[in-house]
Amino acid sequence: MQPFRPNFSGFNGDSLTVGKGWQSQVLIGVITLGLLAVGLRLTYLQVLEGAIYRQRAEKNRVRIVAAKRPTRGNILDRNGKVLASNRLSYSVFVWPAAIKKPTWPESRKRLSEVLGMEEQEIQEKVSKVKITTPELVRLARDISSDKIIALKEFSTDKDGIEVDIENIRNYPHGELASHVLGHTGELTDKELAARRADGYRLTDVIGKMGVESAFENLLRGEWGGRQLEVDGANRVQRDLGQKITKPGQDIRLTIDLNLQKAAENALAKRTGSIVAMNPKNGEILAMASYPNFDPNVFSGRIKPEDWKKLQGIDHPLVNRSVQAFPPASGFKVITTTAALESGKFNVNTKLQTYASLRIGGTTFADWNHAGFGVLGFDGALKMSSDTFFYQIAQGIGGPTLIDWSRKYGFGTKTGIELPEERKGLVADEEWKRKNYKLDWSIGDTVNMSIGQGFLQVTPLQMTRMFAVPANGGYLVKPHLLLQPNDSPELKPQSLNIKPENLKLIRSGLRQVVDGGTGAALNVPTIPLTAGKSGTAEAPPKPVHVWFGAYAPISEPEIVVVAFGEHLGGGGGKVAAPMVLKVMEAYFPQKASPSPESHKTKSPTPNNGGQ
Repeated sequence: MQPFRPNFSGFNGDSLTVGKGWQSQVLIGVITLGLLAVGLRLTYLQVLEGAIYRQRAEKNRVRIVAAKRPTRGNILDRNGKVLASNRLSYSVFVWPAAIKKPTWPESRKRLSEVLGMEEQEIQEKVSKVKITTPELVRLARDISSDKIIALKEFSTDKDGIEVDIENIRNYPHGELASHVLGHTGELTDKELAARRADGYRLTDVIGKMGVESAFENLLRGEWGGRQLEVDGANRVQRDLGQKITKPGQDIRLTIDLNLQKAAENALAKRTGSIVAMNPKNGEILAMASYPNFDPNVFSGRIKPEDWKKLQGIDHPLVNRSVQAFPPASGFKVITTTAALESGKFNVNTKLQTYASLRIGGTTFADWNHAGFGVLGFDGALKMSSDTFFYQIAQGIGGPTLIDWSRKYGFGTKTGIELPEERKGLVADEEWKRKNYKLDWSIGDTVNMSIGQGFLQVTPLQMTRMFAVPANGGYLVKPHLLLQPNDSPELKPQSLNIKPENLKLIRSGLRQVVDGGTGAALNVPTIPLTAGKSGTAEAPPKPVHVWFGAYAPISEPEIVVVAFGEHLGGGGGKVAAPMVLKVMEAYFPQKASPSPESHKTKSPTPNNGGQ
C-alpha cells in the first residue's frame, strides 16, 4: 500500500483568506482580552479575596474534637441589669458512632418513653450525623431531675447515650421585653448548611429573633477543644493542640428595665405597642408590645400547648412596635410641615373649617361633623380639624405630601437592629397604578393628609417623627445597642425646616395638651408636655388609637408613642393615659412643676381623641 501523500497541485497562495488582514488582528485581540480577564480574576481571588479563602481552607482542614461549647454572652439593660443570661441544665445526647445495632431499637424506645419524643423523631436526629464523625446529637435540653434518674437507671452509657450539663438561655424577667430580646433555638438543617463554614455545629443554639438574632455574631462565642488537622477523607494527620473556648460578648442595650416595666404595665394586656426614645440620639428606652410571650419556653423542648398558644390568632410572636398601621391624625405634623415648607402657606395662614367638604365627587366630613370656625395651623393641630387639612392637601398636592412623608422616614426602615422591622408604606401614583390599575386622585391626597388611605406606619416610625419637632428638626436613627453618641452611623440628619415653621408646629403640639385632645397629660405629675392624638378607622373592626408626646417642652428628653390595635374609643381617651404612665415613671415626682403651670386655658373638646 502506498503511503498517503497530500496533493497540493493547483494550490494557489493568492487564494488564502484565513489569517489575512483584520481577521488575525481580531483573533489576537480576543485572545489578549481572555488572558487579561483570567489574570484579573486570579488577582482578585489571590489578592483581594485571598484572606477569605485561606480562612475557609483552614476551617476545612482543622477539626475540633472533645469540644467545649462556648457560653453565650449576657444581655444587659443600660444600667447593667441582666435581661438575658444562662443557667445550667441537663441535656441528653447520643453519639452515633457508639450505637450498637442489636440494642439500638430497645434504647431508642426507652429514650422515647423517658423524653416524651416519638421514636421516629429520635431516629431522624441521629441519622443526620455520619457514624464516622465525633459529633454528638442532642436529643433534648433542660431535662428534669426525674427524667435524668430514669435514664441513669437505664444506663446512660448504653448505645452512646450521654447526660451532660450545659448552659441554656435564661430570661429572668419572663415575658418582659420579649419582643426586643427575642429567643434562641437549635439550628435547623437549612441554617446549619448556611452557617457550618462559620464554625457552627449540629447541636448549636442561635438567636432566632430580636436582639438575640441581631447580635448573634457578638453573643455566640467560639467552640474550644482539641484541634486536629485532617485530610480530605477526614483522616487525622496532626494534633494541633488545645483551643481555648471563647465565651460570647456581653452587650448592653439602651433599654431601661424600670421604664420597660412601666410601658408594659401601661399597656395593661391590651393589644398594641408603646415606644419610648431619647429624641436627641435615638436611644430606645422602652419598647413594649402585647400580646407577648415567655422566651424561656424556647430554651427546652416546647410543649404542644405552648406552641399552640404561640401560633394563636392574637399573634404573640409579632412585635407590633415595628409592624405597620394607618397613623391617623398624628400624621398632621407632616402635613403641616409640607404645607409651610412648600411656600404655598405660611405661619399666618387662617382657614375656615366646615362640617364637611365636597372634593372630587366625594364628601369628606370633619370628625365632629360641625367644623371649628376659622383656624390657623396651631389651632388646627389643637382641635385636630380634618377639613382644615383637606384644604391644605388640595393646595400642596400629592407629590409634596409624599415627598415630606419620606423625608420624615416613612416608607423605609428606620435601621433599628431588629430583623423583624417592616418599612410601612407611602403610596404614590406608580404604586397605585401597579396595585389598583388606577391613577392617583385628589381623594387619595386628601385621605393621606389626615393619616388615612393607603398610608402605613410603624409605632417606631411615629416615635421618630415626633422626635423631629422635639429635637429641633433632626431625623435620628433609633437603636438598641448602647454606643457612643458620636458614632458616625448615629449622626442626626437635619430636615432643614425653617425655624419659624418648627416653632409653629411645636406651639400647635403644646396646645393639643394644653386644652386640646391631649389634656390627659396636662397634669402636675410630669413636666410641660406636647403631643398629638390619632384615631384611625379600621373597618369592620374598632378603630386604632394613637398618642405621641415629648417632654419637657423646653428641652425634650423623651418621646413616647402609644398605639392600641382595634381598642376603640379615641387616642386622647385611650392612648394618652398610657403615655402619661410612662412619663410619670421617667420623670421624678420631685422635679414636677407646680400645678398652676398645668391649668387648662381653654375647654377640652369632647372628641375622644382625634
